[in-house]
Amino acid sequence: MKALLLWPIMPNSFWSYQETLNLAGLQSTNPPLGLITIAAMLPAEWEIRFVDRNIRFETEDDWAWCDLVIISAMIIQKQDFRALIQKGVALGKKVAVGGPYPTSVPNFALDAGAHYLILDEGECTIPMFLEALARGKARGTFRSPEKPDVTQTPIARYDLLDLDAYLAVTVQFSRGCPFQCEFCDIINLYGRKPRTKTPEQMLQEFQVLYDLGWRRYVFVVDDNFIGNKRNAKVFLKALIPWMEAHDYPFILLTEASLNLAEDDELVELMVKAGFTMVFMGIETPDTDSLVGIHKLQNTRQDLIESCHKITRAGLQIMSGFIMGFDNERPGAGKRIQAFIEETGIPQCQFSLLQALQNTAMWNRLQKEGRLVDGLGTIHQGAIMNFVPTRPVEELTEEFIDAFWNIYEPMPYLKRTFRHFQMMNGWRGKTKRPVTMTELQLFAAICWRQGLLRSTRFRFWWQLGAIALTKPRLVYDYLVALGAGEHFFHYRYQVREQLQVQLSTIKQAKQQELLAVS
Repeated sequence: MKALLLWPIMPNSFWSYQETLNLAGLQSTNPPLGLITIAAMLPAEWEIRFVDRNIRFETEDDWAWCDLVIISAMIIQKQDFRALIQKGVALGKKVAVGGPYPTSVPNFALDAGAHYLILDEGECTIPMFLEALARGKARGTFRSPEKPDVTQTPIARYDLLDLDAYLAVTVQFSRGCPFQCEFCDIINLYGRKPRTKTPEQMLQEFQVLYDLGWRRYVFVVDDNFIGNKRNAKVFLKALIPWMEAHDYPFILLTEASLNLAEDDELVELMVKAGFTMVFMGIETPDTDSLVGIHKLQNTRQDLIESCHKITRAGLQIMSGFIMGFDNERPGAGKRIQAFIEETGIPQCQFSLLQALQNTAMWNRLQKEGRLVDGLGTIHQGAIMNFVPTRPVEELTEEFIDAFWNIYEPMPYLKRTFRHFQMMNGWRGKTKRPVTMTELQLFAAICWRQGLLRSTRFRFWWQLGAIALTKPRLVYDYLVALGAGEHFFHYRYQVREQLQVQLSTIKQAKQQELLAVS
């Protein structure tokens, strides 16, 4: 079998960092871990070609060569996902699909013409698919309620990647999350009982990346790295000596719940293991909203002090914030802005609430008749796909203002500086070289923020202060400023997209009023 594995185009979004990548001479934030893991599960005798369409497009020769096309996708990729399915079918190729989006919305792929739906987790459903192929089945949907033992998951085919194109490479330690936030689909996809790999597995994966020459960011893409705290600590205690012996070749980042602040040992182990950044879903400083969405883990301690505690230990925080929860009070955007300023968090994944299919929120809103047809692309430029309890126009305009203000260059520089000044300046000693990629990015930052913009005096003063007081954080600090370049540009796109949708909504309401009158 000749299989062509395709990863669809990722539209510009919070996570794309497109402007930052352009400045660094890179092409994509990170590769599709799921798809290259599936590649490792396919029969050894198969021939495989992998194409990340964010790096390069497949050729007509690739299409002519293959017998089978395998495509994975997330919801934000659905436009290119559908186009690829349709092209494969039109060319007479068998098309198999999988990943989070078709697992949540299988009818989308079926309507586009996909022959095989390999849903849920591949360790269980890839064998079903291969057996069906061997029996000559022309179509099939393969699902499994079973949650696989990830200690049996093979190492992803990192050798298929053009590593020079990426900012970060991804690995996975665990699947699942013990919490039950109403709006989140992770527990639907992976369950509430976190399953973890062994430390030996993880060190093998790190060694593969090391041997391939990788020396930049490694994103541990768990939805909650500390879902199983005991196993996370066991892994970290094994990782620390490996990182020390290899002179800290990677910069590590991950996602974790805010209750990380409750465990001093765990925070210290993460820092000593080389973690420098953690993404945390804070969502909102409004306690009533947190209770309403069942995110009780964020109500046990003071949110701001929890953030400060994690930052002081040496971890830069990235955070998720959402507007539009039921019974949200006016001024939520201003309150989120104030929270971000007080914590100094540089990068904030701030968006309007979206109801994801088959979540508890989706099911509740469906029963209440509040879902809106035709919406549901998840990115900052999308209006909510349900009827909120506040006027949608008021909510959206409040969000536009807040998102715009958060990513004004001067406030961004100031709070990034405060955030890093708060941090413990410890970093493991490394022999990792500063490459042309970093030099290119840092030169662009100095030019834009240190010369072109009105931030010039603030930029050089802050950079000097960081270099004098926290010299080991200079690299991380400049990368954080480089990330800001993406958001300084992206906010224009978000504002324009939302204003167009708002205009359409207002016109529709005016026409309704005219029709009634």
